[in-house]
Amino acid sequence: MHLKIAILAGDGIGPEVTNEAVNVLTTVANARGHVFEYIPLLIGGVAITAYGTPLPPETLEKTLRCDAALLGAVGDNKFNHLPPSERPEAGLLRIRAALGGFANLRPAVAYKALADNSPLRPEITDGADILFVRELLGGLYFGEPRAWHKSTDRAHNTMVYTRAEVERVARIAFDLASRREKKKITSVDKANVLECSQLWRAVVTDVSRDYPTVTLEHQLVDSMAIHLMTRPRDFDVVLTENLFGDILSDESGVITGSLGMLPSATLGGKVNLYEPVHGSAPDIAGTGKANPIGAILTAAMVLRHSAGMEAEAKLIEDAVDEALNEGNRTTDIARGNVAGQTTLATTQMGELILGKVEARLSAA
Repeated sequence: MHLKIAILAGDGIGPEVTNEAVNVLTTVANARGHVFEYIPLLIGGVAITAYGTPLPPETLEKTLRCDAALLGAVGDNKFNHLPPSERPEAGLLRIRAALGGFANLRPAVAYKALADNSPLRPEITDGADILFVRELLGGLYFGEPRAWHKSTDRAHNTMVYTRAEVERVARIAFDLASRREKKKITSVDKANVLECSQLWRAVVTDVSRDYPTVTLEHQLVDSMAIHLMTRPRDFDVVLTENLFGDILSDESGVITGSLGMLPSATLGGKVNLYEPVHGSAPDIAGTGKANPIGAILTAAMVLRHSAGMEAEAKLIEDAVDEALNEGNRTTDIARGNVAGQTTLATTQMGELILGKVEARLSAA
């Protein structure tokens, strides 16, 4: 296999964590006789500094010629004086739209070793393993018309969905659920109030008839927000529209205990885009405090969804789990002077997990 991967390391801690993810990808490729070609490109604040724009044409053109794109993080406070359309984050929004991915996947796994990091009781989170599938290109974020009429102190946004938009993301969710152990989908909406949600519920129900092995349930978004915190183990694949998915998937960070642990993938477009959920954290850039686990788990998603290497993706996830079970921590997930815990720098954690990946590859 020859896989061409655009590397959009971005700002702040992005380059640090992306480097650790690339090391893991390269090790897996070499062990399996594949060639992964990396194309480094600028996006975000570093692109503004170099080219005066957060998404240079060259970055987009070359990314569109790749098989996958791995992004680190985007954002830097020194650009906050710029209009929103010119800030680093605008580059991320533009490349997402240009690549055309409409299904955002965010796993939320409760690691037993990190149970004390969550404000939820261990007996509530233990065993939780949720995959959020969020529609990414519709709803309030992109609907027209939209405006802020400053002269009259009035603003409006439009929530819009079509049957085709709902159906395509629902099919991805059902396909994924059909390959998981629980084979269950929870579709989240606000059908008791919103017509968009009524369409959403009707279309998801229609799609479910093509997947007889998958169980479908519907939840209203407000009750779902409560259930995620009180009974997260009851959920498997959670399918949501754009706004609800943004909120609920962030809420799920409470289950894992740190946003630094969360990977994501955006599928369905011209090129799949992969990125850890955490931000650029410019205040700790270069200090060795960044947690590379979210980026390394994102690399596992590259293997699963763009390379078709399910066994190798699971191998990386198991290596992360082992590292945590041994008490290894980065600063964000360390718990003071707890016995049996070792606090590691970014590269140390990356090298530790890489060694475990190598051992598993040799044993397989």
